[in-house]
Amino acid sequence: MCQSVFRNKPDTQVTFSLINRSTHIPLANLIDEGELREQLDHIRSLSLRRGESTWMRGNTFYGKRQMFRPDFMDWFEKLRLPPYHLERVGDQYELTFEGSWPEVMLWEIPALAVLMELRGRAVLNTMGRFELQVLYARAMTKLWEKVEHLRQVPDLRIADFGTRRRHSFLWQDWCVQAMQEGLGNGFAGTSNCLIAKNRDMEAIGTNAHELPMVYAALAEDDAALASAPYDVLADWHEEHEGNLRIILPDTYGTNGFLRNAPDWLAGWTGIRIDSGDPAAGAETAIRWWQERGEDPRTKLVIFSDGLDEAKIVELHKQFLGRVRVSFGWGTLLTNDFRGLTEGDRLAPFSLVCKAISANGRPTVKLSDNPNKAMGPQDQIDRYKRVFDVGAQKRFEVLV
Repeated sequence: MCQSVFRNKPDTQVTFSLINRSTHIPLANLIDEGELREQLDHIRSLSLRRGESTWMRGNTFYGKRQMFRPDFMDWFEKLRLPPYHLERVGDQYELTFEGSWPEVMLWEIPALAVLMELRGRAVLNTMGRFELQVLYARAMTKLWEKVEHLRQVPDLRIADFGTRRRHSFLWQDWCVQAMQEGLGNGFAGTSNCLIAKNRDMEAIGTNAHELPMVYAALAEDDAALASAPYDVLADWHEEHEGNLRIILPDTYGTNGFLRNAPDWLAGWTGIRIDSGDPAAGAETAIRWWQERGEDPRTKLVIFSDGLDEAKIVELHKQFLGRVRVSFGWGTLLTNDFRGLTEGDRLAPFSLVCKAISANGRPTVKLSDNPNKAMGPQDQIDRYKRVFDVGAQKRFEVLV
């Protein structure tokens, strides 16, 4: 994604902001501001190590060697993340990042990971040694029981998408190793590039809502706005081959996106379902492929919204043989401490870091779940009109 932005929109100025959807979690009361600043300052001191650069330059990703271009890698090796703005507002933190899009976009994952881990440490610091040992023994058992459940599923394909809202780096690493041992070839890899490098496994993922959100904000009129989600993928099409040609259609509503999509998109590898009713989204995609003369059985459907093992098993059973089924398992893989502490103080919550403006214009996300919508109300109304978004069912946002 960063390379695509670096090539196509390098001068776009963006603002990213922390958004705590779970307002009942008072982050500013739990996390010491000085400790948070120390971590954010440390992130700004980091740069790519020689071995990491060599791995990125020479490794094979999605069957393609040297996916990252020399000009991008030359820039990336010298990169330090831009400044941040941190302010306490009530019992929450206002954390924003401003600057050129290729630089600022790289703040999202480490910022979220740090906040989630510091919140976890704040709780762990109140616990004794034996209490901590029992906590992690229970958490390990809980995850392994999920793995044992999933290993009974035939032809399973599942990847770790849990970096940004993990319990901690060490815990994510443990979860990935457990998945690798327990599921074997059914475990496709991890979106955490460092763990992928260290554990000699596939680094895997898809593009994100950020791309159409920024392209749409840059649109000069309604006609350009309507074409923005497809302009993104036209640029992406020139960047990548194979499994990276995955459509993420729900930024402004899946139904409208597919209804107006150019025919060439039907030839792409597959689709990611990331909001709304996952089964309904997959059925919509199947009908769309059939209407355009494509065989859905050759297409990849990646489910990635709020998954746990029971939902994974249910969706796999429903769609196996109809499409190539895959799963990107996030927060409830790498941060499921629900029910393991008094008052459920380690339960995961919904924290995101999103682009909120591009070149001074507000960004909008509609989603297939209105509870995930973001942006000024007048712009939300405009986007709903342009993208012909009708009535939508609301779903609880868990993680």
